[in-house]
Amino acid sequence: MEMIFTIANIKQAAQQLLEESKGRKVWAFYAPMGAGKTTLVHTLCNALLGVKDVVSSPTFAIISEYRSERFPVIYHMDWYRLKDEEEAINAGVEDALESGDLCLVEWPEKAEGLLPDNVFKIEIKIIDAGTRRLITGNHKSCQLF
Repeated sequence: MEMIFTIANIKQAAQQLLEESKGRKVWAFYAPMGAGKTTLVHTLCNALLGVKDVVSSPTFAIISEYRSERFPVIYHMDWYRLKDEEEAINAGVEDALESGDLCLVEWPEKAEGLLPDNVFKIEIKIIDAGTRRLITGNHKSCQLF
């Protein structure tokens, strides 16, 4: 799938991703700094999944855990500060990925080898200050770039 969205229709973009995911439990968000990964995750969690917790970037904690009306647990991970897969494992990333709970991963390229084969890949490309292009792929072997 490929779509263009603006901040004004970000909820529709998040809804489209939810439908496109086909129930996959691990989502990987690929995008440059400032492209809107956390904003999209925030919209997805609050507007569509019924998360009542405050959704923010887990950059320093690596993993944040939320409760939801639709999912018992949602793990929001930001791997930006991770050096490699070993550090990711030590941070508990592997346990979250294997939990069967919904995992939303920002900066997955930092430990991509830990992602499951059926990962839902989402690439966000910046078009201009208020517009983004979403491109999705459904498997670990899918090349988005």
